[in-house]
Amino acid sequence: MLQVANIRANKEAYIEALKKRNFDAAGIFSEVLELDETRRSTQAELDDTLAESNRISKEIGLMFKNGEHQKANLLKEKTAGLKDKSKTLSEKLNETSEALTKHLYNIPNIPNDLVPAGVTEDDNVEVFKEGEIPVLAEGSLPHWELAKKYDIIDFELGNKITGAGFPVYKGKGARLQRALISYFLDKNTAAGYTEYQMPLLVNEASGYGTGQLPDKEGQMYHVTEDNLYLIPTAEVPVTNMFRDEMLSEDVLPVACTGYTPCFRREAGSYGAHVRGLNRLHQFDKVELVRIEKPENSYAALDGMVEQVKDILRDLKLPYRILRLCGGDLGFTSALTYDFEVFSTAQDRWLEISSVSNFETFQANRLKLRYKSADGNKQLAHTLNGSALALPRVLAGILENYQTPAGIKIPEVLVPYTGFDMID
Repeated sequence: MLQVANIRANKEAYIEALKKRNFDAAGIFSEVLELDETRRSTQAELDDTLAESNRISKEIGLMFKNGEHQKANLLKEKTAGLKDKSKTLSEKLNETSEALTKHLYNIPNIPNDLVPAGVTEDDNVEVFKEGEIPVLAEGSLPHWELAKKYDIIDFELGNKITGAGFPVYKGKGARLQRALISYFLDKNTAAGYTEYQMPLLVNEASGYGTGQLPDKEGQMYHVTEDNLYLIPTAEVPVTNMFRDEMLSEDVLPVACTGYTPCFRREAGSYGAHVRGLNRLHQFDKVELVRIEKPENSYAALDGMVEQVKDILRDLKLPYRILRLCGGDLGFTSALTYDFEVFSTAQDRWLEISSVSNFETFQANRLKLRYKSADGNKQLAHTLNGSALALPRVLAGILENYQTPAGIKIPEVLVPYTGFDMID
């Protein structure tokens, strides 16, 4: 959430920057500033009214003490009017503050200068590519056919139990899934991230804190009776550990990792691009979250990018990195790098990770601040990234490592799986 003071100070620059997102901010900024003026003037009037009421109350007390009952009773009538005025002003202040917050919740983050202008994913900019794309034998299969051939993932059984987008992993498929989770967590903790095991449901305040609400309300599974939400990513519970916290400067940076299942309601679509593991409603993911001082956050973002690179190099999967354009940038992000792995059998790139810097956008919603050694208090920067999302990594392994004899297991995973071939 943007700070009103920053909108006031940088209004024209922010309007221009948000054009990268194809978001016209002029109208909503004017409304925000008008509401803020009303809020501030109402607060000042309320403070004056309460101060006058308190002053008169003290006078009344002295008058009664001095036996001036008639004068005291006249003043009591005035305080009754001041109380009514205070109530009216308080109601107006609450309504104005709520309207202001609602407007602010609907304004996306200001994109970093590095974000390219653009409308769709076709306008994203490739900034890095690494790894050799394997040449597969004739008759090679996409992962959904391999899953059926080797009986390691059952999409039809998942559809029977729950519905489309909820696969059942079996035998070596389940063990490979577990191996990936353990490997990702081990890589992250070795890099200095503290592992957390988090709840899979969060309250409404947590959804608003990291920006999933109200922006992605339709994509989240809502447990209506308890007003809880199934998490779309571990970013939500992990980052919300620091909601309403004042951190000491000496604890920064904070680096967290965690594995969770993730749940997303997405509009249904059809075709090979969403078949099998390409798009799921429930999937596993290992997440990275960092809390940083503002001056260090972009160096930290680069470090997170290198962390994901290192994992993909270990897996020996061909991948590329895209800098997202304004039209494809997430609502809360100031700068995002997407990682994509190449699926040889599908002959296309599959997104497997996003690494983002939110700057102060989430921290302002979360009221997440830190206190420097000189006592100065300021908003922290938050960052997050997938390291990694499992479904498309698994799809890439199955498709790129297939041979006529079976599916080889990446060497780095063999100590975790206990086998080196699915056949």
